Amino acid sequence: MLKTRIVTAVVLLAVLLLVIYSGSFIAFAVLTVAFFAAAAWECLRLFGNKNPVVGAVLWTAAFAWLIYSGSFKQSVFLAAMCVAIWALRLTPSLALGLPVMSGLANRLLTGIYGIAILGAFIALLVLYNHSALYMFSIMAIVWIADIGAYFSGKAFGKRKLAPSISPGKSWEGAIGGGILVLLAAVASIAVPALADTFAVRLYLQWGWLGFLAVLILMVAASIVGDLFESQLKRRAGMKDSSGLLPGHGGVLDRIDALIPTLPLAALITYWM
Repeated sequence: MLKTRIVTAVVLLAVLLLVIYSGSFIAFAVLTVAFFAAAAWECLRLFGNKNPVVGAVLWTAAFAWLIYSGSFKQSVFLAAMCVAIWALRLTPSLALGLPVMSGLANRLLTGIYGIAILGAFIALLVLYNHSALYMFSIMAIVWIADIGAYFSGKAFGKRKLAPSISPGKSWEGAIGGGILVLLAAVASIAVPALADTFAVRLYLQWGWLGFLAVLILMVAASIVGDLFESQLKRRAGMKDSSGLLPGHGGVLDRIDALIPTLPLAALITYWM
């Protein structure tokens, strides 16, 4: 399993780096559309949709049209909508629970989460349009938080964060992940080559208070995204969102923490 996981990760990273450093926005857009299609299909499966392939095709066609028409560049409203969706509907679900798999409430939630996924992929394109480094600096916040949470949780985890949703996560792990993000972000300020990264721009534009507040919010959002997908999988009786990525599960399993953080970062970038 570990060997398969490593091979998949290496192949994905190689493809991603090749596309990004080709300098071709079209190539990056095509790769993004492919991953969006997979994520849409997995989302519909998690919500018990009877025709996930048809739904995924329709969602992907809409996403591709937004790219082709250039409409994704005017995405501030969508980013704001996604932030509101997470704040007002999806985050409360962690405490209130999810509706049953059949019925209108579930269909409405399917659409809401689908919009959140669409907004995340649109935000990814917007951030890449700024620069590949800038996009990676935002994704790195989520990755560093996850790494810090894993090791802190293993070493110090005692108080369960959400035992009914994801028993392995702890408050100590979440705090450790947040601390590691802050340390890495502070260190990046001293590196001239990282001047055009999210954390450094936060510091230069909003000072230490804004820097700390936004990064803590980003870490919290990444945890919420992870927990919400875990909640969906638990309700659906699935261990992974799919088996598309050998050793890793599905696309949503890899990007769940990015779904709330990317639109949030895009919105904050617009304000900066």
